[in-house]
Amino acid sequence: MNAPESIELKPAERAGVMPASVHAMDADELAARRQRSRRATFIKWLRKVHGWVGLWGAVLGLLFGTTGFLLNHRGGPLSVSSGEPQVEQLQIALPQRGFKSPADMARWLKDELHIDGKPGKPRREPAHPVAWGDHSAVQPEFWQVGIAGPHQNVQVEYWVGNGFVSVKRTQNSFLGTMNNLHKGVGMSVGWVLLIDTIAGSLILLSLTGVLLWTGLNRRRTIGAVLVLGSIVAAVVCGLM
Repeated sequence: MNAPESIELKPAERAGVMPASVHAMDADELAARRQRSRRATFIKWLRKVHGWVGLWGAVLGLLFGTTGFLLNHRGGPLSVSSGEPQVEQLQIALPQRGFKSPADMARWLKDELHIDGKPGKPRREPAHPVAWGDHSAVQPEFWQVGIAGPHQNVQVEYWVGNGFVSVKRTQNSFLGTMNNLHKGVGMSVGWVLLIDTIAGSLILLSLTGVLLWTGLNRRRTIGAVLVLGSIVAAVVCGLM
């Protein structure tokens, strides 16, 4: 019988050194694993951000969703009533020092009647002649200021020369107060900034929600970008 042929090993194989192609495959697989690990970590972080932002906006989001529904149906065939406001009127005597301007009058009334809200732009109508049948007269100067707040709206009127100021207060219903909170009527800068955080939360929730849906998959991400771009383009074209 013939003796088995001996297999001659290459020096690199005898030394236990693997071919370069095997090392290249290992390097590619390691890089792919690292990329998948980074993507998984980022998605996990996105889930946490999405959850905490959703928790922050949950209560106020419910409030603004309800009031937004009421504001959307405040008129037309599908109108929803927010309740009838309560109206009160009174006349209050002027202070001895008088008033220098409508703004001065509004500041005094806010302190005197403890009115909540912010004065709006005053209306000041100068004295001017008017006709009354066959007679003519001079109508005195007229001041009017509105003070708007979430719970009530106050309208102040004053004819220069009178010894009193006419005040009309409209007390809002509960739903009317909620609508004013939604619109920020008579609210402070702090409330406006708080509402800005809710608006920012909704934007962030939308972005993180889309990223979580795509899973950072290239095809899904491109599809989501195309769909969102089409919606934005349609809205812009509709507004033009």
